[in-house]
Amino acid sequence: MSRKGSVREAIRQEKPLRSRRQEAFLALLLAAEEVRARFERHFATEDGLTAQQYNVLRILRGAGAQGLPTLDIGERMIERTPGVTRLIDRLAKKKLVERERSSEDKRQVWCSLTPRGRQLLTRFDAPIDALEDEVFGCFDPKELRSFIELADKLRNHQP
Repeated sequence: MSRKGSVREAIRQEKPLRSRRQEAFLALLLAAEEVRARFERHFATEDGLTAQQYNVLRILRGAGAQGLPTLDIGERMIERTPGVTRLIDRLAKKKLVERERSSEDKRQVWCSLTPRGRQLLTRFDAPIDALEDEVFGCFDPKELRSFIELADKLRNHQP
């Protein structure tokens, strides 16, 4: 099913929408779903790696060699999930992440990338850059800056 065209065309809505805000809400959801689907199709071929697992790996790479406590990883995730520990369990099973219990606080577990995890991310860098170029290629630099500002404004407006 094609999701191209206006919001009403994409959802095959014959009647006018209730309001411009409803149209904006649906436009945001449709755009996010389209981008997410393209991103997830990329990872579907990579040994069962999910977008959430990729996000954890990316967060750990950004944290550097010292890694991060599990709870900090959860707070930094784009798509929040209560199952961060299970995500990390799966990544550890694939030998992409290693865990170490804190010597100061035995309840705290620090996670870091393994060399294998770092190699996998490096392999993804160019294809992800290309995907980002494709997704946002419809914007000129000024529109892209405006898009980011508007998205930040919307996100920061939420209670």
